[in-house]
Amino acid sequence: MTLSRRTFLQYGQAAGLFYSATALGGLTALTSSARANPLVPDPEALIDLPQGFSYSVVSETGGMMADGFFRPGRPDGMACFADPTNADRCILMRNHENWPDTTDGSPFGENNELLSRVPEGKIFGLKPDGSPFFGGVSKVVYDMRRGELVEDYLVLTGTSANCAGGATPWGSWLTCEEAPRRPPEESQRYHGFVFETPSSATGLIDPVPLTAMGRFVHEAVAVDPDTGIIYLTEDSPTGLFYRFLPNSPGQLHLGGRLQALVIREWPSANTSNWPRDWGGAGLGEIGQGRSYAVDWIDLNDVESPDATLPARGYAAGAAQFFRGEGMDYARRPDGSGGDIYFNCTQGGVQRAGQVWRYSPSPSEGQGDETGTPGQLTLVYESPGADSLDMCDNLVVAPWGDLILCEDGRGENYLRGLTPTGEIYDVARNAHPLKSEFCGACFSPDGSTMFVNIQVPGITLAIRGPWESLSS
Repeated sequence: MTLSRRTFLQYGQAAGLFYSATALGGLTALTSSARANPLVPDPEALIDLPQGFSYSVVSETGGMMADGFFRPGRPDGMACFADPTNADRCILMRNHENWPDTTDGSPFGENNELLSRVPEGKIFGLKPDGSPFFGGVSKVVYDMRRGELVEDYLVLTGTSANCAGGATPWGSWLTCEEAPRRPPEESQRYHGFVFETPSSATGLIDPVPLTAMGRFVHEAVAVDPDTGIIYLTEDSPTGLFYRFLPNSPGQLHLGGRLQALVIREWPSANTSNWPRDWGGAGLGEIGQGRSYAVDWIDLNDVESPDATLPARGYAAGAAQFFRGEGMDYARRPDGSGGDIYFNCTQGGVQRAGQVWRYSPSPSEGQGDETGTPGQLTLVYESPGADSLDMCDNLVVAPWGDLILCEDGRGENYLRGLTPTGEIYDVARNAHPLKSEFCGACFSPDGSTMFVNIQVPGITLAIRGPWESLSS
């Protein structure tokens, strides 16, 4: 497919958020081949890129931010928004996956000496010993014309292991806690929620959990801009795939209904493709390109203090997905709506990763959706780590392919996945620590991809002839 047959991503006017207007809906004719895309070794031993591409370092963990706090460690999920105040700038909302037992990378200093500077009520949670959780979100303002950081600062703090999340069409970042800690032995209050952080924030916001969206091992979210329905993944071997029907689209604090996906005529399905003696449904039970009609069931007691929500959902018929992680929304070129793409990091026969597509019903979330149900399709399963090794964060690229961030067991790559099922290399982490890539996202004009190398904690801006990757 040539560039002339593709359309660049369209942006929500208020937020500057883009959605794919490409042919990803046709990602069903699959192969396991890898397209040759040689990477040029980086003399700085940071990131190898294709010929003609270049990168710059936006920021590094540990430096002082504009608000006087230290830049937190373990940058993870991220989204990019247009800056409504300056056309030359964009805004990154950046997660920090600092776990309760993480000992470095605190925004408050090695001994939390800066904690007293946090205004009252602005830190969400403390550990049993009174020390803070230091997961959260930082806001990055980046000058596209000059190619440099303008400023960054904390907007959410005191949360636990903010891994991924998702952007909303109204200009906010939904950040997700992956560590559902409970009091009194693990924390001073319950964790495991989604928080909304506006891209317009100019400092620490009030940390208000969106409890109606459930308490579990949250990973990523994606919003359908046509319906306001939110889809959620769960990073657990026994995780579910959820949707949230808001009482008032765009006003998530007003609550709503949380539901789980059920594969029609296969209740309590296990989608891992693992052998039965490994706890799966059977080796290769689901073939690439296979689609299933789905139903949705309501979930009760979604804030369960015992974190039993996924187990209860599975017992009621919901399908299990092996470590659901990155997710993004892609609009179809024919104007008929869009699809949700998501990864399962260790799904598949080789335990190297799966990519799924959920195509909502034309009557999604309405009473008559059972007549034209949504469709779930396994669009790609990695044949081995050399092709794709434990895909994590995911983003739809301006030219219509998926960009997959690896969190593998050796060298980690950014991989591209084409609508015809070909895998190709976008970048290789050349840093000696070989940490995961995460947070890949594109600037509003599609010229720059931002991405994090989680350890030692580096945010990068990558430019180049992106159209060459579509050939």
